Amino acid sequence: MSRLFKDDISPACEHCKHGRLTPDGTGVLCVKNGIMLPDSYCKSYKYDVLKRRPKKNLLIFSDYTEDDFKL
Repeated sequence: MSRLFKDDISPACEHCKHGRLTPDGTGVLCVKNGIMLPDSYCKSYKYDVLKRRPKKNLLIFSDYTEDDFKL
């Protein structure tokens, strides 16, 4: 099974159990500390794996030819 995330994840409020990202994405509404920046964190930080978004892999189709898609 491949891992989605590396083990060296730096703490950030946008991945915290206590915070919720604002609709515009510029802040985090924290239950413990109020409004925080998404890349900051406090001593109450608890990592929530479901809030983490994996980076999108961009597929480059220029490496393929029309013969690759024929049956």
